Amino acid sequence: MFYVYALAVVVLMIAAFLAYVATRPSDFRIVRSARMTAPPARVFEEVNALKNWEKWSPWARLDPAMVQAYAGPPEGVGSFYSWLGNSKVGEGKMTITDSRPPAFVRIKLEFLKPFKATNTTDFEFKGQGHATLVTWSMTGTNNFVAKIFCTFMNMDKMVGKDFEKGLASLRAVVEG
Repeated sequence: MFYVYALAVVVLMIAAFLAYVATRPSDFRIVRSARMTAPPARVFEEVNALKNWEKWSPWARLDPAMVQAYAGPPEGVGSFYSWLGNSKVGEGKMTITDSRPPAFVRIKLEFLKPFKATNTTDFEFKGQGHATLVTWSMTGTNNFVAKIFCTFMNMDKMVGKDFEKGLASLRAVVEG
């Protein structure tokens, strides 16, 4: 009899947890900004040409053996980048879908491994005298499994930390 009650309690706890997960928001937005002592056009060109990302991307050094491929125009709309790497970088592709010099770049970001997801990444460049405020954001929608994962892991802190590293490296490139 005890086992039946214990099993019922476990089932109720799992059901309560799944109900809680179901109430979590599906949409997310991660945003970080940094001020750089460089004109917007200089910062824009580093982001708008995907090959330039090798110099400052927070993920570029995580796998020295990562296989990378570029296609389309060298910069701007239609520029395409794909990667296949170790478990730290996974597999995916990025395509620039909007480019408005020197103010804005939008990228369709598709993760294939270790999990499938499609997100939108935006870079905004706002001149501030002799400097530029760069805002890097990522938006997307979590499916139910991703909502379970986010219950235990703070994605804003995890991805935000990478954005902060990337913005610091970008700053070093454009100010150097």
